[in-house]
Amino acid sequence: MSAAQDHDANATKRALRWLLTGQIALALGLIIIDIGPAVPRFLSPSSQPELDLRTSPGDQTRRYRTRDPSNPGPGIDPDMPSRLRAEEVEIDGTTALQLRGAIAPGDASRIVDELRSTAPATLLLDSPGGSVSDALEIGRAVREIGAETRLLDNTVCLSACPYIFVGGVKRSIAENARIGVHQHAFGESTILPAFLAVEDIQRGQAEVLMHLDTMGIDLRIMGPAMATPADEIYILTSDELVTWNVTSD
Repeated sequence: MSAAQDHDANATKRALRWLLTGQIALALGLIIIDIGPAVPRFLSPSSQPELDLRTSPGDQTRRYRTRDPSNPGPGIDPDMPSRLRAEEVEIDGTTALQLRGAIAPGDASRIVDELRSTAPATLLLDSPGGSVSDALEIGRAVREIGAETRLLDNTVCLSACPYIFVGGVKRSIAENARIGVHQHAFGESTILPAFLAVEDIQRGQAEVLMHLDTMGIDLRIMGPAMATPADEIYILTSDELVTWNVTSD
């Protein structure tokens, strides 16, 4: 190889090296921009009381661990299924369908088929939350079949679960049951370029707002939902449940 050819080869290698370095730096920059705002929450998790501590008006925010949707903290049944399960149960002398467990991605297709095939008059819920898109799809199916939704004593409907609950044509909650809302993450990936992440969140929030409005829910509920970080949960009071039309009884 001549000196000129050797010089050209070295120049090409240097250009490729700089190009690769630039691409890595750009990728790291986009990741930092995307996850940067969440770093303080990661380094300093919520200091709110745990879920097993009772709430009262003005003291309604509790810690919510997001790593395991089926077990977001004390006060949740440790045997809560990791995926939503449908089971027929007897209540008040009639057969109802109970949905219990975390809402895992992909659950909607199976649960919607179950709802349409059994068409229960009453749907009982006990779920700490999970996939927003699946909850929205299930909630629409609940309204489609005309079922009522209920929370029995000591059950929960947190995070994405309220989007199923509001699908009921009639909605009621026992005194010791809890409904809670907070901010959601939308999309399959948690690491996206900033502009794509914002677009994904906006699209998801628009779908949630449309769902709530279609179901006749007062959109003031989105105030505490959007103000409460994902690692915390805001438990709605009985007055808020009635005023914002979350319950119908």
